[in-house]
Formats: sequence, structure tokens, C-alpha cells
Amino acid sequence: MNKYVKRYLIDAMSGMAQGLFASLLIGTIIRTFGLQLVKIADIAPFQFLVNAGNFAMNANVVGCAMAIGIGFAMKVDALVLFSLAAVGSAANVTGGAGGPLAVLFIAIIAAELGQLVSKKTKVDIIVTPLVTILSGVLLTVLFAKHLGDAANSIGSIVIWATKLHPFAMGMIVSAVVGIALTLPISSAAICAALGLVGLAGGAAVAGCCAQMVGFAVLSYKENKVQGLLSQGLGTSMLQMPNIIKNPLVWIPPVVASLITGPIATCVFKLEMNGAPISCGMGTCGLVGPIGVVTGWFEPSAKAVEEGLSAISPSLFDWTGLILVCVVLPAVICWGLGLLFRKQGWIKDGDLTL
Repeated sequence: MNKYVKRYLIDAMSGMAQGLFASLLIGTIIRTFGLQLVKIADIAPFQFLVNAGNFAMNANVVGCAMAIGIGFAMKVDALVLFSLAAVGSAANVTGGAGGPLAVLFIAIIAAELGQLVSKKTKVDIIVTPLVTILSGVLLTVLFAKHLGDAANSIGSIVIWATKLHPFAMGMIVSAVVGIALTLPISSAAICAALGLVGLAGGAAVAGCCAQMVGFAVLSYKENKVQGLLSQGLGTSMLQMPNIIKNPLVWIPPVVASLITGPIATCVFKLEMNGAPISCGMGTCGLVGPIGVVTGWFEPSAKAVEEGLSAISPSLFDWTGLILVCVVLPAVICWGLGLLFRKQGWIKDGDLTL
């Protein structure tokens, strides 16, 4: 059971998230940057950035990247891996706004079916792509739209509930997505599959940043600047072995996410309207905050679908972004860290990477 959980829920989801990052997310950043420059001067180099971003954001390209990422993470054979490009493209386009979830399920099954026949015949170059592509496209025809609609509906319910009850849902979404980020699963893939945007997306960003910045500051005594950077700009997942040894070390970052989530939704009305995958990235490469900024200027298709539009961010918006993503989690975890160490709940060395 552990083998399959790791293969399908950890490895495959992480691969999907990397595929999303290398296509939709980076394409959104490039395109948004290019559009801002084009407003200043409509010249060829700036328009080139817009075009490059458009190519990377194309639904077919994004589907291919996700499926190949899934196959690569599952360590499938070469012909299976390359054949998944067609499967991912079909599933993502057919799945619509919930395409990432459709790609995840269909690419996994198609990859496993392809592996069953891979290198088993003398005409492998024909049989393996044939089985992988036909099975994947058949599953797409049968299930992709329904999987996409289901994911889109769940995401819309979370977004609606956060609007209706911003304080409670701000806490819940922030804590749950933040915890998922630190666990060996992909919070980015979850956010992408559900299409989290708006206040729900802002809460998710807050929760992820609370974990990453929180652990970076909390463990500074043990890990110094190297740990600050590896966790603050890398991933809080590095602390999982220490969490298993002493679960109390996880309390300060979780408390930080419970506090910053409702502050994001109720005080600053922080909305994450960029690519939904950004919600689950936190401060990893500053992708979470960058997603918020890109959403201000150019909302994603999912954000537009939810009735959200571009804004001209004020000083209050920028202040809220910095406080929620960096300052508040750092201060909260620093203070709780002092208390926990004084009480002996966290001992020197408990957070050493």
C-alpha cells in the first residue's frame, strides 16, 4: 500500500506540479512581465515575451507537460513517456478548468497500461505508443470532462465558502494547504486541480508561506543562513524527518497559518488570481507572491471564470502581501519558537537539517 501511495499520490502529483510549473506558471509570469513592458513601449523584444508566454500557457502544451512530468516521476519507459504527451493534451483540453485532475488520473492509468506491454514484443515501437495513446484517449473520452467538472465544482465551492465565511474558511484553507505543502505530497498540484483563486487562493498562499518562512525562522538557531534560504525559498518539506521525531516542532508554523489565513481574507482581502498552481507554492522561488502580483495585473482564466478582474494594486495591497507572506509568519514563529524552547518542547538540535 505504501508503495502505491508513494507512486500515485506523492511521485505522480509532484511530477504533475513540475509540469505545470514548467509550462502554465512560468508562461504566466513571462507573459505578464511582457504585457507590462509592452504598455511602456510596444517593441519587438517585449512582444516576444508575450508570445513566448502564450506558447507556454497553451492548454495543449500544459497538458503535455503535466503528463510527461507524471510519467517521468513514475519512471516509465521512454516510449510510454513520450506517448503521454498526446494523452495529457487530450485530457487537459477535454477536462476544461479542472483539466489538471483529469490529466493526473488518466495519465497514471495510461502510463501503467503502457508499461504492461512496454518491451514485451518485437514491435515495441508500435505496440507501446499504440496502447498508451489509445487507452489514454479512450479514458479521456469517457471520464475527462466529468473529472474536470468535479474538480472545478469542488474548487468553486471552496471559493464560494471562503467569500461567504472568510474568517473560518481563511483559517481552514490556510492550515490545510500549508500542511499539505510540508507533507510529502504536492500542495501545488492540489491547488491546480481544484483551481483555487480569489480569497481562497489568498488563504492558500498565506498558509504555504507560513510553513516555509515559519520553519526557516524557527530553525535559524540550528541551520543559520543556509537553512533560512533552503526552507524559506526552497521547501519546508525538509523538516518532515524532524516533525516525525518531535511533532511539537510543527505547531508554530501551523499556528502561524491559522493566524495569517484570516488576516489575508478578512483584513487585506488578499486574492490570488494568477495561475492556481501558485497558491500551493508559497515562497518557493517566491512563486506564491509572484502569482498574487501577476493576478493583480492579468487574472488567470479560472479567476475570470469566477468573475474576478484585474486591479491596480494600492500601497495597502502591497503592504498586505509582504506582511502575510513574510513578516507575520516570521514574527509569529520566532515568538512561539522562543516560548517552546523555554518550555523544553523544542530542544536544541530538534530542527537541524
